[in-house]
Parts: sequence; C-alpha cells; structure tokens
Amino acid sequence: MIAIIDYGMGNLRSVQKAAEHLGYDARVTSDPRDVEAAGKVIFPGVGAFGDAMRELDARGLRDTLTKVIRQGKPFLGICLGLQLLFESSEESPGVAGLGVFRGSVPRFQGAVKIPHMGWNQIAVRDRACPIFKGIPDGSFMYFVHSYYVSPKDASIVACETSYSGDFASAVWKDNVYATQFHPEKSQATGLKILKAFCEQ
Repeated sequence: MIAIIDYGMGNLRSVQKAAEHLGYDARVTSDPRDVEAAGKVIFPGVGAFGDAMRELDARGLRDTLTKVIRQGKPFLGICLGLQLLFESSEESPGVAGLGVFRGSVPRFQGAVKIPHMGWNQIAVRDRACPIFKGIPDGSFMYFVHSYYVSPKDASIVACETSYSGDFASAVWKDNVYATQFHPEKSQATGLKILKAFCEQ
C-alpha cells in the first residue's frame, strides 16, 4: 500500500487517481500508524511552508515522516512536499522544516512572473536516479510555485529547470525522491516518473 500524506494542504485526489490509474493501492491518510505500515509514502503539498509544518505537527506526522525516511522506506515529495524536506524557507522565517536535507527555500527573484506556473523543461543531471531512467532531457513538466529549493549538497540534485536561472527541480538521495513539478499533472511523462517511483 502507498500512503498519501493528508495534512490538509495537498492535491491529494489527483495523486491518488494517478497512482490508481497505474494499478497501485494508494490511500490518503493522516494517521501515523497507516504511514508506518505503508510500503511507500507520497508527500504532496500545496500552500505555505509554515502552515504546512504546523499542520504536520498537529497531526503528529513530523516524527513519523522522518522515521520512515530513516528506515529506508521509498518516499516521494511533490511540490511543497519537496520544500518541506529542507531546513527553512524564506516564506516562513523562523519555522523549521523537516531537515531531511540541508539547505533553504528562497523566493524567485528577477524579472520573471511569480508564481512560476505552467509547463517548463527539465534537464536530468543524475542519470543514476531510478525515477528519471528513460526520461529525456527537455521533457516538459507542470509547475506551480513561487519558491525553490537551494540544497547545500549539490550531489542530491537529480534534475534542473531554468527560470530566473537554473534551479533544482528534483532531488534524490537513497530512498528519498522529491520533485518541484507535479508528476501527476504532467501527462504521460509525469506518469512514467510516478510509475518508476511506485516500482521501487
């Protein structure tokens, strides 16, 4: 079973429908016991960094998420679910993220439209990353975000996208995968990435 984390701030049904379309048992849950029992975890999110962390704490999910990651369970963060894996965000000063990865979440700067919304291309930087095998450079993915992750360890960057400069549009280390784009909204290529994760 794949647990889709419900903390009141995510596009949960579209993720669940995409996983079910691929033939997987995916359940939306906010119960830490379900998350610990699941074979895999998907952590989607839409909204503000600080609000999300407060909701995770209110549901007792902060420690559960870090626990299942330490245990080696396949884990996929999507959009805000990527950003929350880092230490802090300019969106919510003083609020600590999950701290799975070192680094921060700055806001886009420069003469670009904010939020970064719509289709944009990815460039795969780590061809060893299992969820990007067979995904060509230049593939279009669907984005909606005003902030982006800035990892302190460049080796975790799995792919990049250009918008006001290059930013990390996906990261990967061991059992943890996370994308800034929405694979569940990115048509056939996005579903291929989601399927590769579900097969881990």
